[in-house]
Amino acid sequence: MMKLFRCLLLLFLLAGGNSVVNAQCPMCKMSAESNLQNGGTDGRGLNAGIMYMLLMPYLIVGGIGYWWWRNRRQDPTQVADFSEEDFQQYSR
Repeated sequence: MMKLFRCLLLLFLLAGGNSVVNAQCPMCKMSAESNLQNGGTDGRGLNAGIMYMLLMPYLIVGGIGYWWWRNRRQDPTQVADFSEEDFQQYSR
């Protein structure tokens, strides 16, 4: 549990500690910058939309991975205890 907490803390620090990210191609960036220079606000919305689209696949894959990990953990009540008598019947 502590290892999971450390991984999540590291992920949070790395994701929250970055500066402003420009996730735009050069042409989109040029168009957004010229829009901002002329008083428009389309560039900010464009960058936020691109970041949202980049984040969604990672969240989906992470959610499926967490769901798979949680369901693959073995419940201690499902573990069967075998005795020597159980193995002897198969060794004949």
